[in-house]
Amino acid sequence: MITLPTETIGSIPRSETLMQAQRQYDAGNIDAATMETFYSDAVQQTMRELEATGSPIITDGEQRKTHSFATYSVESGKNIAPDGLEIPFSDGHVRRLPRLTAGPFRYALSAADTLAMARQYTQLPMKQAIISVSAMSLLYPTDGIPGYSRETFLDDLVDEQEKEIRGCFAAGAQKVQIDFTEGRLALKLDPSGSVLNSFIELNNRVLARLVDAERHAIGIHTCPGADHDATHSADVDYAELLPSLFELKARDFYIAMAAEADPERGLKIVARYLKPWQRAFIGVIDVNDPRIETPEEVCARVLQAARHIPLAQLGTTDDCGYSPFCDDTSTSRETAFAKIKARVEGTAMAARKLTVQRGMLHE
Repeated sequence: MITLPTETIGSIPRSETLMQAQRQYDAGNIDAATMETFYSDAVQQTMRELEATGSPIITDGEQRKTHSFATYSVESGKNIAPDGLEIPFSDGHVRRLPRLTAGPFRYALSAADTLAMARQYTQLPMKQAIISVSAMSLLYPTDGIPGYSRETFLDDLVDEQEKEIRGCFAAGAQKVQIDFTEGRLALKLDPSGSVLNSFIELNNRVLARLVDAERHAIGIHTCPGADHDATHSADVDYAELLPSLFELKARDFYIAMAAEADPERGLKIVARYLKPWQRAFIGVIDVNDPRIETPEEVCARVLQAARHIPLAQLGTTDDCGYSPFCDDTSTSRETAFAKIKARVEGTAMAARKLTVQRGMLHE
């Protein structure tokens, strides 16, 4: 029987109760201990609902990443200002990264800490999503920081992510997923590819510090962004990104594909550049589409991917997280869980069909 691995990317929409509590905490109306009870309740409920989808490996839904999948590690930091790089989305709205104001750079919160708190709530394997060093490198201002060079900052940043990855494994993560959504964006900011190449090199500095067994438990997620049902770089051709992406020294790659204008072409590019020891988790759920896919639709997308990618190197995922930014309520929790359940069931359906096809070929 063929089995295809299937994994969620990470974020689940927060409940209104959690978001209201976060607003009250930010305004100073509730204390940290009270806020902690809201986080704990949200994590437990989210993990129970993820278990109910039949997912073989789950996350904590990123409920403790207070404002963003990209900024959790520096929020509450004393050397952070809010006026960093602006990232425009296709519907016209803009997200803004923080800006580092002084050194040294240190994480204020590690994903290893949030994983350790969540691990007690499930017996299932867990994965932990972390933000990439290349995304974090964008916090350093273009005009520099007196007395704290960019080179020193990058050294500190690499040290911090190595510590975070090892901490996640120590806390019980079966997989650590590096969110690299800025990969496609890099080509929009700099079509020459030099920024993308520098991002690949920087991430590989971290990955080179890991042993083979650790790198085999590392995944890289790429997508064109997902925020309020809009993207930041969907117009960038995968042919410009994927050859470089697979130069990252990781085994697993989570690649948005369901929302691509021409997924067949995208799959052919994946198949061309995927190395024999790597696995491609293909996006079979469009997280920006409010419609809930049926298991049959998911199955068809999996079978399409299987025509190009060897089964031993194929898995399925969602195109992106469902709420990378905490205030994005464009997708409801109910819809997110229904889409995940459809992915799990559709992937299993495809595995059964592929098993039958393989059996017929060997008769």
